[in-house]
Amino acid sequence: MTVAAPNGDNALDLLQDLIGKARAAGADAADAMLYDVTALSLSQRLGVLEKLERTESGDLGLRVLIGRRQAIVSSTDRAPKAMAELVERAIAMARAVPEDQYCGIADPDQIARSFPELDICDDAEPDAETLIAQARIAEDAARAVPGVTNSEGAEGSWSRSRVALAISNGFAGAYAVSRRSLSTAVLAGTGTAMERDYDFATAVYAADMRDAAEIGRRAGERAVRRLNPRKVPSCRVPVVFEPRAARGLLGHLAGAITGPAIARGTSFLKDKLGQPVFAPGVSIIDDPLLRRGLRSRPFDGEGLAVTRHEVVADGVLTTWLLDLRSARQLGLAPTGHAGRGTAGPPSPAPANFYLAAGSRTPEQLIGDIEQGFYITELMGMGVNGVTGDYSRGASGFWIENGRIGDPVSELTVAGNLIEMFRRLEPADDLVFRYGMDAPTLRIDGLTVAGL
Repeated sequence: MTVAAPNGDNALDLLQDLIGKARAAGADAADAMLYDVTALSLSQRLGVLEKLERTESGDLGLRVLIGRRQAIVSSTDRAPKAMAELVERAIAMARAVPEDQYCGIADPDQIARSFPELDICDDAEPDAETLIAQARIAEDAARAVPGVTNSEGAEGSWSRSRVALAISNGFAGAYAVSRRSLSTAVLAGTGTAMERDYDFATAVYAADMRDAAEIGRRAGERAVRRLNPRKVPSCRVPVVFEPRAARGLLGHLAGAITGPAIARGTSFLKDKLGQPVFAPGVSIIDDPLLRRGLRSRPFDGEGLAVTRHEVVADGVLTTWLLDLRSARQLGLAPTGHAGRGTAGPPSPAPANFYLAAGSRTPEQLIGDIEQGFYITELMGMGVNGVTGDYSRGASGFWIENGRIGDPVSELTVAGNLIEMFRRLEPADDLVFRYGMDAPTLRIDGLTVAGL
């Protein structure tokens, strides 16, 4: 049985023909994925256009399975001769590689049979003049902020991608997605006392983009606000993460609950399924069905149906993020989280992943802190995924008597993610902006290393 989504035109025919050739050449099963991307991008600095590019590109990948052996090959050439060579190479590779007892495609009764309408493609392609004008407005607004002394420029982009997937179990589906982005970064101060910051916005539809002048003004204000940072002594205090920094904690959680990490035993949460990991009341959602969501999709990379998951419910970890391979390793059902590129096998990843808003405002969250650290930027990759030990460079502002005060820099914040998650409290200011989102977060009792 073939299940097809709209917007596939002849892409699915091409993929199904390729799968047919692979089966005829000796493959027991096969799948093929295609990406076609049209993109427009530009950058300017100090009002001068530095780059303007329009690209049209495409990539196609074929995975073949012979018994428990699999191989993946990809190509940008879709000529009949190139497709024949692609099949030949894939079959030869699959016969040469070691067996993988967990690899394989979905059973026919597992594949998605219908596709939700997610409104994730804006058909309107902007002209270059529109993007140039938006970038100019953003950079001019940033440079107009008193105290801004230089600019790293502004960038604007638009893209529309077509994704098509066909599998020898009868699945065939395709969809289109679009992105519109605008960013600017500026510097404030002079000499060795300069500070840099930025702001940006990304949306599926141009109508959902933030105002260009607001983006620029916010970038300038953030840079100026960071001027003349002071040092603070090492201490153990409450730490508050602004939303842009808070989302990083969600990234660490997502990495710790993916099937391969659990199957290998290399996650600090490997024994925590069904147990309280966060405080009561905390909810974390993965929702691939969010309308106009930046990471929404009508099916996963293995042709399985996708659904909304409450990954953490009332503080309790309820599920892993599983593709077919890791689900087989763990003896569990797949969760529809497979991501996929054209050059590699499927692997699990979240979709629109967010921590639900709490009940207190950010001001209330901060209001009873006598001394604390408000983080606006994190640096470095000092996180141990096996133990949960956390240590990252940070900058932001010092909290004194319940108010955000002077800028501070050259600090390190440290703790362990298991304890950090248990003490985490979210504010009520959740905004969907990045595809992985969190509100302002407070965590008490973290070590801040300074002077």
